[in-house]
This record gives sequence, structure tokens and C-alpha cells, in this order.
Amino acid sequence: MKKQGSGFLEGLDSGGWSAQKPPYLKDGDEVALVAPARWMAEQHLATAEDWLRSVGLVPVRAPHVLGVWNQFSGSDAVRAADLEWALRRASVRAIWCIRGGYGSARTVDLVDWNLLREDPKWIAGYSDPTVLLAAAWGAGVASIHGTMPVNVAGNSTESLRTLHAVWRGEASTGWKIAAPGPADWEELGWRAGTARGPLVGGNLSVLFSLLGSKTFPSLKGCLLFIEDLDEYVYHVDRMLVGLKRSSALQGVVGVVVGGMTDLHDNAVPFGRSVGSLVLEHFPNIPVASGFPMGHLADNQAFEYGGVYTLSSNEFFAELLP
Repeated sequence: MKKQGSGFLEGLDSGGWSAQKPPYLKDGDEVALVAPARWMAEQHLATAEDWLRSVGLVPVRAPHVLGVWNQFSGSDAVRAADLEWALRRASVRAIWCIRGGYGSARTVDLVDWNLLREDPKWIAGYSDPTVLLAAAWGAGVASIHGTMPVNVAGNSTESLRTLHAVWRGEASTGWKIAAPGPADWEELGWRAGTARGPLVGGNLSVLFSLLGSKTFPSLKGCLLFIEDLDEYVYHVDRMLVGLKRSSALQGVVGVVVGGMTDLHDNAVPFGRSVGSLVLEHFPNIPVASGFPMGHLADNQAFEYGGVYTLSSNEFFAELLP
């Protein structure tokens, strides 16, 4: 595990800059299944392995991928060692986090991220593994925000297709979603405009937990993607206020909002929608909500750190590479 040097780029300014792309996968390449957070039952892993084989890839299990240690798949040191095992294994060309929950933040500083810079490979996941996607961005390497093995059995065809497509380097047609009626723009979070930059971010709660650390992703010049699950509306506002007050949001050029799933309000309502809060905290830049990414069955994959253009108007929003 980590001996010296974190592998993170200091003072990363992403304006006009994109991350290095690992080599795209080809038939017969290995995909390492790694558990950086909670433990998971084997049947979910077997379903994901079957899918990998069906698309011509070779699943390999990290040594402790099915371990159980309280809520985690192993101690912090064990989980970090599994990540490094995958980073060091030359035949592994992608690392697929098997599930989220909580735990990646306890391992990220135990990993030598210079290994990723020396031999770039795709790290894929979402939710709690936002920690690892942000670390890869800090090391200057693109990754994949997409579904995980725990979800494969319930995922849409498009969710799995887009993950496979990003791995393979297939040309993306991007996304096009219909605009809400103008009367609903404030409520749902919509502002017309065009911006281009690396698409970075992830789960809002996890991003907030990284605030002040060396692995908080630099957002200057970036399109910010956010999604979340099972949060109170006032919690969303508190996180956005905290990020703004810390200056972490300075330089964001546009906002892409994915699934805001199973949100809650208090008995005495907070009185604001999440969409209106996003517009308040990101004034004067394009904002579009409702993209199929996050805690959804149709969790479609995108290249984290890849450069995209967000264009939103009164009719639709497009997110194009």
C-alpha cells in the first residue's frame, strides 16, 4: 500500500483541460471486481460476472471481494490492499466497484494513486465510490460514473449498454431530455444556456463529505454533476450552502442534475424544491435536471472527467461529448 506520494495533482485547474483516458477495453480484457465499501452477497456478484462474460470481458475477483467485516467487506487496510492489487495487476484493464453504502473514504488515503497514473485503467461505480472517481480525477485519469454489480439484475438495458460502451470507447450520442414548461423552471431546476467542460461530481452527500480534503475534485471550468438518494430537502440545501461558503463551487460553468431519488421533507415543510435551490446556488450558468444518472434502474454511464457540452433551452437540454 501507499509508501510515499499520494499521486494527486496539486492545484489542478481544469479549465480547458480533460483527464487522461485509460486504454479502452477489448475482448478478453480483465475487469477486477473490488469491494471498497460494504460487503455483498455472492449471487449479485455472479450475475454481474455472467453479464461481463456475455460482452466478451473476463471478470476477476479481488482477494477479499466477498469478505465480511461488520458492515464492510474487510478492514480499511484490506479494502485498500484489494484496490492496489487491481491497480498493480497488469492484465486488469478496468476496476468495477461492486457496491456502495459507506467505506471508500476510509480507504482512499491508504492507496498509492501513482499506480493509476503509471498504468491508467477505468474505475467504475457511483454513490459511495464517488470518492474513488474523485481520486482518479485528482490523479489526472478519467473514470466512469455508472452502475455496479449490486444493481445489474435490476438495471435497464440502456444502463448496462452505456457502461459497456464507455469501457469500449464507442462513440456516444449523448443525452437529450425534454424541457419542463417555463412555469416549472424554478421548481424543477432549469436555466437556458450553453457551457462546455469536463463532467465531474457525483453523489452530493459523498462530495460534501470530501470537502477540505486533498481528494475533493477541482471544479473550476467543469460541468458539475450531482445526484442523491434518501435525503431531506433541507440537507440538500445545507450541503450546497457549505460547498458554496467554502468556495468549492467557484468556476463551475454548468450543472447537470441526475436522479434526486426518494427525497423527504419535514412535517413543517422546508418550503423550497431541490430545483429552486440548485438555481439559487448556481446563478447565471446553465442548469438542467432529470438526466438518467444516479440511484435509478436506468442509471446510464458517462465518462467522469470527459469533456461534454451542456445546452439547455425552452424545448430540451442536450449533454453531448
